[in-house]
Amino acid sequence: MPPAATPEAARRIVLDGQPVAYQLRRSQRRTIGLTIDHRGLRVGAPHQARLGDIEGLIRQHGQWVLDKLANWREQPPPATLAVGDGTVVFALGEPLTVAITEIARSRWQFAGNRLYLSPTASASANQLLEKALREKARAVFTERLGHYAPRLGVALPPLRLSSARTRWGSCSHSGGIALNWRLIFMPLPIVDYVVCHELAHLKEMNHSPRFWSVVEQLCPEWRSRRLELRQHARQIPQL
Repeated sequence: MPPAATPEAARRIVLDGQPVAYQLRRSQRRTIGLTIDHRGLRVGAPHQARLGDIEGLIRQHGQWVLDKLANWREQPPPATLAVGDGTVVFALGEPLTVAITEIARSRWQFAGNRLYLSPTASASANQLLEKALREKARAVFTERLGHYAPRLGVALPPLRLSSARTRWGSCSHSGGIALNWRLIFMPLPIVDYVVCHELAHLKEMNHSPRFWSVVEQLCPEWRSRRLELRQHARQIPQL
């Protein structure tokens, strides 16, 4: 079994006179990669990469790093969706209309393209919507894992729902899969792509060409779906 990815290490570098903190994560990847999100600069590197080479690449792209970090700082925080009677959200690509009711046998109930919520003083409509969608997500994700796992010749893996802000799925070395519950806001083909991506890690715990060939066996359209995932990610409501 290849060595696992190491925990992220907090480091600091000076770019154009400005101190910049970054998180360094070493894994089985073959190249050094830079990403910037709301958490700041994150660097992925091979286990054998020298720190001097890593920081040399960061300095080479120093202006890009500074510009991207500035753009993130200037972005306003996403607005929280105010859930009420008639609110429409998209679940698996289909519109779902919220109906607020005081008379219900349960706190939430799906009925076709409507979701009935019964808020209380201790459970707001926003909280109930998230719980209902998490429940739906678990059922859908389990079914999709069960659909694709046999095609890969692997057992149905344990599923955990994730709440990560920027990561849609992960696969542990013990064979468990975590899927972000917010994928429920995306069309089913995109959910399937993420499911196939994580299942492929049960065969290849890396992102090598062999890994992507496994993904392609399960999801031939993975390139277009990965692009759609990035596009839909910008439209996910905040609850």
